[in-house]
Amino acid sequence: MRAILIREHGEPETLKIEEVPTPTFGDDDVLIDVHAIGVNYPDLLVISGQYQILPARPFSPGKDAAGVVAAVGRNVKSCKPGDRVVAQVESGAYAEQLVARASNTFVMPDSMPFTDAAAMGLVYQTAHFALVERGQYQKGETVLVNGAAGGVGLAAVQIAKGLGATVLAGVNNDEHAKLAKANGADTIINLAADNLHESLRQQVYSVTGGRGVDVVLDPLGGDVFDAALRAMAWRGRMVVIGFAAGRIPVIKANYLLVKNILVSGLQWSDYRERDPAWVRRVQDELFALYTDGKIKPNVMRSFPMEEFASALALVKAGKVQGKVVLTTPRAKA
Repeated sequence: MRAILIREHGEPETLKIEEVPTPTFGDDDVLIDVHAIGVNYPDLLVISGQYQILPARPFSPGKDAAGVVAAVGRNVKSCKPGDRVVAQVESGAYAEQLVARASNTFVMPDSMPFTDAAAMGLVYQTAHFALVERGQYQKGETVLVNGAAGGVGLAAVQIAKGLGATVLAGVNNDEHAKLAKANGADTIINLAADNLHESLRQQVYSVTGGRGVDVVLDPLGGDVFDAALRAMAWRGRMVVIGFAAGRIPVIKANYLLVKNILVSGLQWSDYRERDPAWVRRVQDELFALYTDGKIKPNVMRSFPMEEFASALALVKAGKVQGKVVLTTPRAKA
């Protein structure tokens, strides 16, 4: 089989597709013939050597993929050869075959294409855990999603709307605003406005009657985080998902005290490792939302596996609206 291998950390274009042996699998594992691969921002950090978890080289990047079960270990009961599945892994998805633990492998709905399943993996799980678990969302609350046109952001807009929230989408241009509105956002918050420190709160207060938002989901950090912190309602909850804007913000603890607000963080892979049953329950809910038509990934473009560097370049440049995916030759079969 073929796989995209990291032999030395660097830029995506330095990686090559190589022939490698079919991976071996254990009693609790599933061997998957991969059809579609999710492309995520953390993949760039893995390739460059900046991610917090880096396997011994050589290895393949990639955290989620969808395909057909080729074989299972003798202890596996949750799926069987021939099943259409999506799997979530720490690494290894940029390949034509993938070994995943059965606990992290999920049989897909019949109506779901492989590209949708691969696009939903990491970002929809992250968005759901951020909103419901860390953000303690309650039905009917108001949610501000920053970076609402990105992978996690757009997933969060859809999930929050599907669960009954009033959704404010923070974006920085008209094209992203149209995308967020088309995916369920009730109101657009302009993150490119002058004097964001004041204007973000003014925009939020104007549509919440001066109350502020109950939950903020923030994958950006930087100035956007600082401004959004000031736009929260009494007992509001903000969830730190990432720092795509570049600067890691610093929080003054007295501000949390004065406003009775909560700021928490989400490292989703900890849930995958520590409580896979919880992740499976969330995945079941996501599948149900999908089949009910309440969520659907916006797959901006599918790239052949050979064009992985082009797909990652779009992610690096911040030009992806929703998700891009890679497809293997099996996708054409």
